[in-house]
Amino acid sequence: MFGPTGEGPAMRLASADSDPGTGAGGTGKLKHSKGPWMSASGTAGDLRTRTETSRSALGRGHAGVGAGVAGLSSVSALKSVLKSWEDRLQGVRDECDQLEGALLTVAKEVGEAETTVEKSFKGIRVSGKTAEER
Repeated sequence: MFGPTGEGPAMRLASADSDPGTGAGGTGKLKHSKGPWMSASGTAGDLRTRTETSRSALGRGHAGVGAGVAGLSSVSALKSVLKSWEDRLQGVRDECDQLEGALLTVAKEVGEAETTVEKSFKGIRVSGKTAEER
């Protein structure tokens, strides 16, 4: 039993109202697949890479700022702002790294669940037809 898109099993939610006319729940089916989780993981990975690239570029852009302007208070303030942004970008990078792995784990688990559910329907007869024949 797969959802209308064929992406994965359609599950019946015990608490969902199957009457769309009541406005209290829609179709009553939960559709899921590993695709969105894989996409989100890829986005987190891309963001991690871009954040690190930006952090590195920010550091290179400030290289040599202190040379020749010793004693100016703005140099000290600029270095403080640079450190603050480097720390923030590093935090974002690290969070994206953790998130990428967690999302990949969910995608793997959803994919395994899809396979298990699909296999569980093979051989079941409903009105003289197996799941494959319907």
